[in-house]
Amino acid sequence: MTQAPTPALPSADVPPTPAPPRGAPPRRKRRLYDHLESFISRLSSRSTFWHRVSSLIWLPYAFKSGIKIKRLEDGKSFAAVLPFRRFNRNWYNAMAGASLLANSEIAGGMYIYGRCGGDWTVVCKQLNYKFLRPCFGPAIYRCTPRQDLDSLLAEGHEFNFDLDIEVVQQITLRGSDRQVRVGKCAVTFHITPKALHEARRARREGKS
Repeated sequence: MTQAPTPALPSADVPPTPAPPRGAPPRRKRRLYDHLESFISRLSSRSTFWHRVSSLIWLPYAFKSGIKIKRLEDGKSFAAVLPFRRFNRNWYNAMAGASLLANSEIAGGMYIYGRCGGDWTVVCKQLNYKFLRPCFGPAIYRCTPRQDLDSLLAEGHEFNFDLDIEVVQQITLRGSDRQVRVGKCAVTFHITPKALHEARRARREGKS
C-alpha cells in the first residue's frame, strides 16, 4: 500500500496570511470620474454658486426652486432656505405643499451627498412630513442628524441615516426676524458604497 504524502507545513519564519474579516466591504478602485464627482459634491456643499451650477445639471427641480443649503455654527447641523418665489407657490399665493415636501428630501440629500462624495449612493428610503400651518414667506429647513455620519462612513458598509427636519417660515417685522414653524419632517436615507453595488452586479452576471 502506498502511503499518501504528508502535506508540507508552513515555515515558522513565515506567518500565515490572515483571512479577510467576514462581511468586510469590497474595495473599489477610484477612477478619474469618481475623484471629479467627489470634488464637485464637496464644492457644491460649501459654495452657493457651485451648488447652483451642479443643481442646474443634476437637480433641475432644485435649481428652479432656488433652494440653498448652509451650515450652522455648530458644524453638525445644517439648514436650507427655500425662497418664496412664484415657482414654489400655489394658486392662493402660499408655499405649495408639494414644494415644501419635495424640498425636504432635496435639502437632506444635498447635505448628505456633499459629505459622502462620489464613492457612495444616497437614496431616500422613507419620508414623513406633517403640515402644521400655511407658509406665506421663505421657508427654512433646520436639519439635525440623529447619528454621527462620519463614523458610519468610516465603517465602509451600507447603512440607514436619519434626519429630523423642522420647517419654519421667516417673517421680518420692524427690522427683526421671527420664525413660525409650518411643518416638521423625519426622513431616512439609505447610503451604500458603490463598490458594493459593483460586487453585487458582478455576482449576478456570474450566475447568468
